[in-house]
Amino acid sequence: QVQLVESGGDSVQDGGSLRLSCAASGYTYGHRCMAWFRQAPGAEREGVAVIGTGGSSTYYAGSVKGRFTISQDNAKNTVYLQMTNLKPEDTAMYYCAGTSPRFSCGSGWTTTSRYDYWGQGTQVTVSS
Repeated sequence: QVQLVESGGDSVQDGGSLRLSCAASGYTYGHRCMAWFRQAPGAEREGVAVIGTGGSSTYYAGSVKGRFTISQDNAKNTVYLQMTNLKPEDTAMYYCAGTSPRFSCGSGWTTTSRYDYWGQGTQVTVSS
């Protein structure tokens, strides 16, 4: 059984930085896609970034490109989201999501139904 556990959420000031972690367990084999989504109150869940577990492909939402970096440590089965220059509009619950084995991660990566596994979320609050 696959489990995803996020950590690292916190309250920070405008312009601050945070690093979120997603520890995965229960995966056995196969290239898959690991993503970060976020959801603010009253808003739809939106894709933030995705990475293929082969490590070479990453994609970002336009609103975070240049500020956020997704990475992974396969030895630790952990995916990270380094967030810099945080803004109040980044305030949301952040979720880690993972797919079953699939070949590519790019096209359609922001579609929530693509992901079979979700974590419980970690709250990020940015104050001005």
